[in-house]
Amino acid sequence: MSSSNYDVIVIGAGPGGYVAAIRAAQLGLRTAVVEQAHLGGICLNWGCIPTKALLRSAEVLHEVSAAAHFGVVTPGAPTLDLKAMLARSRAVAQELNAGVGFLLKKNGVDVIWGTAKLRGNAAIEVEPPAQTGRQNPGPPKEAHGPGRYTAAHIIVATGARPRTLPGLEPDGKSIWTYFEAMLPPSLPHSLLIAGSGAIGIEFASFYRALGCEVTVVELLPEILPAEDAEIAALARKSFEKDGIRIFSGAKVVEVKRGEDDITAAVEHGDGRRQSITAERLISAVGVVGNVEGLGLEALGVKLDKGLIVADGVGRTNVAGIYAIGDVAGGPMLAHKAEHEGVICVESIKGLDVHALDKLRIPACTYSRPQIASVGLTEARAKAQGRQVRVGRFPFRANGKALALGERDGLVKTIFDAGTGELIGAHMIGAEVTELIQGFVIAMQLEATEEDLIRTVFPHPTLSEMMGESALAAYGRALHIPPAGRASG
Repeated sequence: MSSSNYDVIVIGAGPGGYVAAIRAAQLGLRTAVVEQAHLGGICLNWGCIPTKALLRSAEVLHEVSAAAHFGVVTPGAPTLDLKAMLARSRAVAQELNAGVGFLLKKNGVDVIWGTAKLRGNAAIEVEPPAQTGRQNPGPPKEAHGPGRYTAAHIIVATGARPRTLPGLEPDGKSIWTYFEAMLPPSLPHSLLIAGSGAIGIEFASFYRALGCEVTVVELLPEILPAEDAEIAALARKSFEKDGIRIFSGAKVVEVKRGEDDITAAVEHGDGRRQSITAERLISAVGVVGNVEGLGLEALGVKLDKGLIVADGVGRTNVAGIYAIGDVAGGPMLAHKAEHEGVICVESIKGLDVHALDKLRIPACTYSRPQIASVGLTEARAKAQGRQVRVGRFPFRANGKALALGERDGLVKTIFDAGTGELIGAHMIGAEVTELIQGFVIAMQLEATEEDLIRTVFPHPTLSEMMGESALAAYGRALHIPPAGRASG
């Protein structure tokens, strides 16, 4: 048993937690982070990073399959080595997991290994971690173990887990969450995915690229419901062209599990029912916060819909207790959690901080094609009563996109008609997840259309479409005909 006192203790070593711990240590605060499974959290170990490694493998498979289009002749069709693909994904995750441990050590952050429970607003009790059954690298050599630890400031950064719906309870065999979907023992011939948010669509794109028959069922009228409707419609068209079946305005109401498949009853909006049989079902219907077992209720920490209520700098209603990341509410994104962690500890230190503007947090979906956005959608802007100007520029009119063989896509910008301020940007196409940050910076600096129009974009690059989209919003686009101008 060990006992020690800290300035800051962070519960959870995911992106929000470990970043908060590092920043606290940089500010001279004696800091510890508690983790029960894997440094880097779900994101680095079972989410953001390993899924991108898998999607990169699917992308390489696509590129090799299309090699003849680029004048490259291959001996035959490429073959898939699923075992090697999965091993590479796990290796990437493990490398980053070790990197987080290295960063914590070099910054002087203590790691406490186990499951934490709040014992008052300035103490925690750490018990041995529960077994998850997944491949976890375990604690670093220098980690502290179970015991009582105290701190003036305790930050809860316990993240979230897959939401479970009645009848869709994962069994690890026929019904998967994203955990099982990242380590399939074999490639299923067919797959049914419940949910069309980023997680569901990325797995649909990945498995379809590997040759699986994929069906997506979405409760809401359109897929990718958080995205701009125009972009979501283009995404749907592209996915369906690639052979993904999509049923929106529908829900899985019953699942029968067979020996090596499932049969789902899908109810459409008009009440009609349809039976769909697939080898596996992925439940991708969102996530829920990890708030259980922390002792929050005993302290009177306010919760709302299963999430911790915190203000703009992470403070809860109980002095000395803070919350950041997924457990404190959406958008449930790693980069949002990281910035909340920095803001929280800088506030603790007494620095001048500003609450995170969630409207300026970009969202990315790493499917094929990629989707990225920031700010207001066109519909939301108009619903707020704003007069807007909307610019659109297609990939097919960009030289670099044509050279890459990526002619399908769109860059869409939304400006306040009165002030000219950029209030939203939405993109679909190759590498838009890398391009979106340019618009994020522009919004952070409160850029207007004139700022973007005066910006020099290098040629030939995909980024030129960003400038052209701004031009198009004001009837000044140079590389599409006048009919392509748009305002609304």
